[in-house]
Amino acid sequence: MSVASSPAALAWNAGGHRVVAMIAWEALDTSTRWAAAKLLRAHPDFLQWQERSRDADADLTAFLEASTWPDDIRRDKRFYTAGLEAPTPTLAGFPDMERRLDWHYVDLPVGSAVGKAGTDGELDRQLVELADTVGNRQASTAARAYALPWLLHLVGDAHQPLHTASRAQPDGRSDNGGNEQPVVNPFDQRHPSTNLHRYWDDLPAPPWLRGSRLESAVRALNQGFRPPLVAGVSAQWIEESRQLARDQAYPPGRDEVPTIDSQFHENALALARQRMIDAGYRLADLLHRLLGGK
Repeated sequence: MSVASSPAALAWNAGGHRVVAMIAWEALDTSTRWAAAKLLRAHPDFLQWQERSRDADADLTAFLEASTWPDDIRRDKRFYTAGLEAPTPTLAGFPDMERRLDWHYVDLPVGSAVGKAGTDGELDRQLVELADTVGNRQASTAARAYALPWLLHLVGDAHQPLHTASRAQPDGRSDNGGNEQPVVNPFDQRHPSTNLHRYWDDLPAPPWLRGSRLESAVRALNQGFRPPLVAGVSAQWIEESRQLARDQAYPPGRDEVPTIDSQFHENALALARQRMIDAGYRLADLLHRLLGGK
């Protein structure tokens, strides 16, 4: 997935990332919540997050808004895209203003793409490095506060199958995580013509999901799906997603523009919702290990 194609690759949409963050927040113990909130209060965009939400709980607001921040900055003119735009002035509290689009994915080839191309994207490496920074009490508060929203977000990205894999198109080119695979989705009457990657991004929740509706959605997920049996580490999450991309993320058949049918859609919805649960509980486990008692 090249930088030029990655702006469309948002992984789960904003609502999906808030769902993951809310699942994690509810699973955190008090000391880990406090440690995470303390770091997020040191983030330079903390006050912007408060202005965006009407929730009275400032710490929960910051946690939820931070989970979407790495996608939000794609539209923020303070930031720039390396290789496409000139660097913008570095503001207080930031290491620089780069959007880091290649952190959101890793393209592991599946199907006929195996062996045809090298791996693109930084998701696998950055999950490890960001966790090291967040959990390092010797690192500066600014570095840890910058790393934490990225970690909240990328744990969610790692559980979206098409953020970890790409398949070869008939002409041999990568489909860039399904971004280059057009599909017809009759279950979305407003935007039936889309691509496979965006189809998966929008499965878990509408992007506007907040407040009491977010709480209700998380409650329903917890009632309908079980937490993961194994917390694991980021490399395992990515490999799970790669296998799911290989086996379940693509509609059957060889149509150039496949139409999503009801069976595929029902299976995809169930899979996406389970991945939300997996990501949320695994994020909570990771934060307990990095911040618990600190």
